[in-house]
Amino acid sequence: MTDLPEPRGTLTPDRLLDGLTWLRVGGPADWLFQPADGDDLADFLRALDPAVPVFPMGVGSNLIVRDGGIRGVVIRLGRAFNGIEIQGDTVTAGAAALDAHVARRAAETGLDLTFLRTIPGSIGGAVRMNAGCYGTYVADHLIEARAVTRDGRVATIPAADLHLAYRHSDLPEGWVLTEAVFRAPAGDPDALHEKMAEQIARRDASQPTKERSAGSTFRNPAGFSSTGRADDTHEEKAWALIDAAGLRGHSWGGAQMSEKHPNFLINTGGATADDLESLGELVRRRVKEHSGHDLQWEVIRIGDPSPDTDLT
Repeated sequence: MTDLPEPRGTLTPDRLLDGLTWLRVGGPADWLFQPADGDDLADFLRALDPAVPVFPMGVGSNLIVRDGGIRGVVIRLGRAFNGIEIQGDTVTAGAAALDAHVARRAAETGLDLTFLRTIPGSIGGAVRMNAGCYGTYVADHLIEARAVTRDGRVATIPAADLHLAYRHSDLPEGWVLTEAVFRAPAGDPDALHEKMAEQIARRDASQPTKERSAGSTFRNPAGFSSTGRADDTHEEKAWALIDAAGLRGHSWGGAQMSEKHPNFLINTGGATADDLESLGELVRRRVKEHSGHDLQWEVIRIGDPSPDTDLT
């Protein structure tokens, strides 16, 4: 592989990624880069051969890394990127800040970003995927995001330029989100904390939160709100389509569609990435046959499969 720049942060070759994802699967990255700070990140990307692929990785909550691993450099942000600052009605959060932490900190100061409380993962991923819950999305509150471009420039991106849609943004490939600025409505801190406690109870009652999963596996079939914006208030739900196809609790190797919530793909112990992805593709085929719906993955799948993988 091409010689890499020497950063101030940590650059590790052949780093296994299974321990960095919630599903606990995946092969090695050619390199894992953990920048010391924003300048280190920018300097590294500026000096890195443009032909080397770059994949920004958060806390791995919505990710299947295939068993053959990832060619190129995986970038994972750490403590230097997890700050949370609140001024007036704006909340500025580092890309590595956990969604739940941002929701709690905002609530303490009387600002309502409670929708983030039950979203697994970090702010970078939430912006990248326009994460949402209970009918509220990142798009409803985001003012702007900041990123380091693939060639090492620091960019400020107005929310409108990201063209946020249902589980989608137009963030250019190789750009690494470093910070996001949100505007939040005021609320009573006690009431906001009570609201979040109710959300947690509702989530725990309906989702396999104690299992190894990556959240919702498939997107709900596309629907649109009264504003014309794609949302998750669709009449057709992915879990119901999977259930109707008889796949609640269905297994493949160490992978299983949850008995509790059939749109959650779980690692029951010892699953490979191949097991998980193969089961997901089986579900897509069976749902298509049963209802005609073409389910789309919400979980991001990346990397090379093992040589003997066959997902057809």
